[in-house]
Amino acid sequence: MKRAGASALLLSNPRDFFYLTGFSGDESAAIVTARDVFLISDGRFEEQIKKECPWAKTYMRRGMLNAEIAKACKDLKLRKVAVQADHLTVGDHAELNKLTKGVRFIIAPPICARLRILKSSGEVSILNKALRNAEEAFKAMRKTIRVGQTELEMAARLEYEMKSRGASAPAFPTICAEGANGAQPHAQPGRRKVKRGSAILFDWGARLGGYCSDLTRMVFVGSVPPKFREIYGIVLEAQMAAIAEIRPGRRMCDIDAVARKIVEDAGYGPQYNHGLGHGLGLDVHEAPSLSWRSKEKLEVGMFVTVEPGIYLPGVGGVRIEDDILLTRTGCRVLSRLGKTLKDSVI
Repeated sequence: MKRAGASALLLSNPRDFFYLTGFSGDESAAIVTARDVFLISDGRFEEQIKKECPWAKTYMRRGMLNAEIAKACKDLKLRKVAVQADHLTVGDHAELNKLTKGVRFIIAPPICARLRILKSSGEVSILNKALRNAEEAFKAMRKTIRVGQTELEMAARLEYEMKSRGASAPAFPTICAEGANGAQPHAQPGRRKVKRGSAILFDWGARLGGYCSDLTRMVFVGSVPPKFREIYGIVLEAQMAAIAEIRPGRRMCDIDAVARKIVEDAGYGPQYNHGLGHGLGLDVHEAPSLSWRSKEKLEVGMFVTVEPGIYLPGVGGVRIEDDILLTRTGCRVLSRLGKTLKDSVI
């Protein structure tokens, strides 16, 4: 903040003020100054603030949020306030300019995003719990899969199993894609039904303690169709080769290239249409980006997914995803679910 010449930082991203304060409410904001943190919220969250972060100073609004932010700026005699451009709408920015006099709003550098990239031991512990929750839920759901079930039914069962084990919510809307639907990397569950010989792609995660897990596994019902047998082997080889290269100091684009070359050499380059992985934490997609676009280097404490895939229109798709922690000597795969072809058949 000092380098940016800002007297205060206005946090409008709920994940960021949770990271800094522990407050998990919404429709609120936080102002960080050199000496204090001020939460701007309303009566619905008064008791919650006392419980989650009693040390924070508060502005409890009766009217609209922007009006209370303007009042806080005036009370605190702020002159230059850094704002999160990616979480403050154009309309909110215009309204704040109108409500405040003598306050200049500047775009903040990604201060919190950089802080959140490297996970503390406490964060890793919570991420591990979210991961175990998702894995146990998947194993329980898998036992209930029957011919005739719909994608929606399986997705609902998986989310139920996560919540029954303590997850506050799924980390994101669960993907359950049978057959040709699996050719869409972010397919939405529908009414397609399980058949003998079905190939089903599951991409799911649990939100627990505010943190997210993210996994992808395939389920084959009875047998593995020949085309899926081929592309599954390619995807698994690409994922394992990429994981073997992950260590501090390596460029993210170079790790992506390891997996991408295996898929391309097998003749499926155009059918692998996304990056290798992403950061994981309070958001299911956060920095860093493990893709061909990123020249950043891996660092100890980063927590990332590795998830190559091949998607064939009209046939289906295969993706395998695990959660990885960067360590001083390389990396540690924290996921424990089996992922051989044999593991995937029910």
